[in-house]
Amino acid sequence: MYKIVAKQELAPKIKLFEIYAPDIAAKAKPGQFVILRIDEKGERFPLTIANANLSKGTITLVFNEVGKSTKKLASLTEGGGILDLVGPLGNPSEIKNFGSILCVGGGVMIAPLYFVASALHKAGNELITVIGARTKDLLISEDEMKAISREFYITTDDGSKGYKRLDFLEEILSKGEIKRVVTMGPVVMMKTVSEITKPYGIKTIVTLTPIMVDGTGMCGCCRVSIEGETKFTCVDGPEFDGHQVDWDLLISRQRIYLPEERMSSLLYERLEESPEHKTA
Repeated sequence: MYKIVAKQELAPKIKLFEIYAPDIAAKAKPGQFVILRIDEKGERFPLTIANANLSKGTITLVFNEVGKSTKKLASLTEGGGILDLVGPLGNPSEIKNFGSILCVGGGVMIAPLYFVASALHKAGNELITVIGARTKDLLISEDEMKAISREFYITTDDGSKGYKRLDFLEEILSKGEIKRVVTMGPVVMMKTVSEITKPYGIKTIVTLTPIMVDGTGMCGCCRVSIEGETKFTCVDGPEFDGHQVDWDLLISRQRIYLPEERMSSLLYERLEESPEHKTA
């Protein structure tokens, strides 16, 4: 079992777990992920690493309670454990001095973006950072991101804090100083960022999170189309050039099991709320 040494709620339904996994912590790099299984009956699912502390032997995972498995994971307590944790998987982010970098993070993926952005900052890059969420209450890592950024912006879908949506990125890009864009967040957000940056010809790195099972390139579930060529996100990614991604195909594949995912989540909630379960 991999022990949960710390648990924190960063925003409604967004949890942070610090997990004792010294072998993974010793090798984990920004941009990589793990695949976990809560118990013998649990499904395997990936989470991007949000931090690694070599001295403590821990990794940090931040996730949103959206389905059965993440809701079940969120129900675990500090001191509890996770049965299986495999990683680090995937290719790490390319970290070197590019110059001025625009970092755009959305939702729960702001946390792993901070891991990447911190490494880029240490490499000598100047960061112009944008973080966003549906509403101001769902924003995370504001202070941390601001501390490593030359310029810092907030955007929300409903306009409750900062800019409304991402149209203002045009103003940042038009100054001509951005050498690279790194974005992590919901697929629709990354697609929008890639569409905005494409006319400027600025390399835009996205982190893809398609349906994934084994994380080793064997099952093929995480396949994506990159410039017309099939790639496996787990071994060829998870980072790709956003201007080469077939976004429509990715979105359609992610939605394949939505009815089943919703039903599974609903049944889990009903089970948790049942009197028989509460007294068991």
